[in-house]
Amino acid sequence: ELRMSNDDIMFENGVFFITFLSNFGYDSILRVLGRDLRDFLNGLDNLHEYLRFTYVKMRPPSFFCVNESKTGITLQYRSKRRGFHHYVRGQITEIARLFYQTSMRIEIVSKTAEACGVVNCIFRLHFNNIRFAIVSDRLFESSPLCTVPSEVFFEVFPFNIVFNRGMRILNIGRGLFNTLPNLVNTLINENFLLIRPMIEFSWDAVIIHTNNVFELISMENKLQDGQASKERHKKASNASDNGLRLKGQMKYMPAWDAIVFLGTPVLRDVESMYSVGLYINDLSMHDSSRDLILAGEQQSAELKLALEQEQEKSAKLTESMKRLDEEKKKTDELLYQMIPKTVADRLRRGDSAVSTCETFDEVTILFSDICGFTNICGAITPLDVVNMLNNMYSVFDKLTEQNCVYKVETVGDAYMIVSGAPVKTEHHAPLMSEMAQDMIKAIANCKDPSGINPHLMMRIGLHTGMVVAGVVGVKMPRYCLFGDTVNTANKMESSGQRIHISATTKTKLDSYEAYVISDGSEVVLP
Repeated sequence: ELRMSNDDIMFENGVFFITFLSNFGYDSILRVLGRDLRDFLNGLDNLHEYLRFTYVKMRPPSFFCVNESKTGITLQYRSKRRGFHHYVRGQITEIARLFYQTSMRIEIVSKTAEACGVVNCIFRLHFNNIRFAIVSDRLFESSPLCTVPSEVFFEVFPFNIVFNRGMRILNIGRGLFNTLPNLVNTLINENFLLIRPMIEFSWDAVIIHTNNVFELISMENKLQDGQASKERHKKASNASDNGLRLKGQMKYMPAWDAIVFLGTPVLRDVESMYSVGLYINDLSMHDSSRDLILAGEQQSAELKLALEQEQEKSAKLTESMKRLDEEKKKTDELLYQMIPKTVADRLRRGDSAVSTCETFDEVTILFSDICGFTNICGAITPLDVVNMLNNMYSVFDKLTEQNCVYKVETVGDAYMIVSGAPVKTEHHAPLMSEMAQDMIKAIANCKDPSGINPHLMMRIGLHTGMVVAGVVGVKMPRYCLFGDTVNTANKMESSGQRIHISATTKTKLDSYEAYVISDGSEVVLP
């Protein structure tokens, strides 16, 4: 049992929350929010407005110092959340102790509920307000101030707007007059949109939030220079908006019974300044507006140059990457012609060559050679031999793709292919039979360069059985087949005529009605 009232529990929670924020590093921003407690409290609304851009659903309270004296501050606290006034008491008490080394007692003077559901609470903060006493004494000791003529005021603050309780504009600064000359005697909330803070643009709302930074944007930019209007409107249309954006402070002037907006234009660069009809001479001389624009333009030119250089480098890099991709594609195609793709990908992943070896229970192997190849070579030049083999093997290579079989190797006039490896298929025998018949048809169209025969003739041997396949060697690696099946297929080719198949291959083909096997185990077209 805590033996504490609900108000005391909320108070202690407020104290703990400040300690919690400090432990997570937020004390750095809170520590510099104000030189004294009054400035800190008046700056909270501005801090909350910045946070609302990040936390959209945030419903922050509002704080405003109504009165200040040597004995403390009268603070107005407004919030849409009920029951947090004691929680706020604890927060302010801990802030005064932690950041300003001040002991404080907070009294709730009044608490009322407004029609819009907002709780309005008045606190009296009792503490020794030394800072107020020092500032007041210095102001009292200072020499009497001279009255500033209005023309000087409107020249020093060229973008100020003076408006009364009816929101009617009474006067404007010279810089604002140069770009928006028809503002006087119009309503400020009909000529400007209030971007920040997120409140209603009315006298009562503004007077409560004078401790906030205000941001306005003109609804229509009425350019005075008609000759340049087409060019300016063209440039302005490329921006997100063509209104003049002003950022500054709202200050109530009791002598005028009016509010003065002391603003400065928010400009990205020289182009945006020119698009709203402003010139360098229109900006204030006492602040950094001119320096920021000129320095920003210089940096913009440097950034543009750097950007162009980066874009040029990027274009070269893109072109290099494109060429690299093309070369990689060529390399891959060459590699896949030497080694099956599945095996090559495994080797790329770091697998050893031995690990790529695989046993295939049943494949069909084909060997072929040219009849009378030795005699033909003796009758023609070596270059003619190369051209003859190149023409013949180019045709055979295309046939391997059409019949879904894999070319293993060529040695002289010997051509070796396999079906059922590296891609397994149960139709390896008929696929290889089709390949053999296509090769016989193709060789009939290959002219014998020696003239011994009208065209080239060849022997083909097929055998079906088990093999072990894999990559061997480090330099010039090859995908090879090992086993008796290879030797038997080679013997079938050397001891036969046309297409000579083994009994094992014949048994596989017997299950396919499309193939008729003649005596002598030669495949005959149906």
